[in-house]
Amino acid sequence: MTPDDLNYRHLLYFWAVAKEGSITRAGERLGLSVQTISTQLGQLERQLGQALLAPQGRSLVLTDAGRTALGYAEQIFQLGGKLRQALAENQTTRPRLAVGVTDAVPKLVAFRLLESVLRPPLSVRLECVEGDFENLLGELALNRLDLLIADQSAPHRANLKLHSHLLANVEIALYASAALHSSYAADFPARLNDAPLLLPARGDPLRSAIDAWFAARDLRPLVVGEFTDSALLKTFGRAGLGLFPAPAGMHEDIAAQFGAAPVGTLHGVSESWYAISTQRRVQHPAVALIQAAGGARLIG
Repeated sequence: MTPDDLNYRHLLYFWAVAKEGSITRAGERLGLSVQTISTQLGQLERQLGQALLAPQGRSLVLTDAGRTALGYAEQIFQLGGKLRQALAENQTTRPRLAVGVTDAVPKLVAFRLLESVLRPPLSVRLECVEGDFENLLGELALNRLDLLIADQSAPHRANLKLHSHLLANVEIALYASAALHSSYAADFPARLNDAPLLLPARGDPLRSAIDAWFAARDLRPLVVGEFTDSALLKTFGRAGLGLFPAPAGMHEDIAAQFGAAPVGTLHGVSESWYAISTQRRVQHPAVALIQAAGGARLIG
């Protein structure tokens, strides 16, 4: 069988039956008769040489071959939707770039990495989606995202063809508002005992690294707040409620947005950020730009 032999309308009927669990309900969904769907579903199974559905009571369930076929059908119809969307956009419309950003990536880091795609020569229409790593990874695998920016690389799974590109590994510094800076910047880090500290929540890799850094120096700061949202953590820091960690190479951004200055660098403590993409024959030009220059934007 060649690709030309596969009837995609028959594949659509199969997809509808698999989703609805019966030919009758699939017919109601598609506005077709039971006989039409049944006949053309049979033709698809003969073309593929395998049964895709099997009766179970009054319903139909997927066979092993059917589960495989359904996975491909999902991707085919999702790509078809993206094709229609792309062709519907006229030449004056900016091309779309859909980027997922995990919750653990600081907003300033995401901004530094993505701001250039809104400028010439690319000038794309940026769509950012924030969420947890596993959910966004699934969206990427289904081609609903062009790129995922995360604080970890993609897992090695046989069914996922993903590429992880290390954007940067950046050392972390402690920052403080003007009210706290003079008290702790001098003779760093000796004065950090009992210093008020705002940290990522336990379980975050950065939190573990910071705790280990203090323990190795026999320092015992006072942890006054723990956060899963890095932006909220820095907002508390801006209010002068504690010292907080942020990338050491972003002094100007931290000063402008949070009114804080570096107290000292936690040498040996760093964060890494990755650009994760699918292996496509035609890659979005903005993805290549982000991968090529991402690190320089974070440490420059």
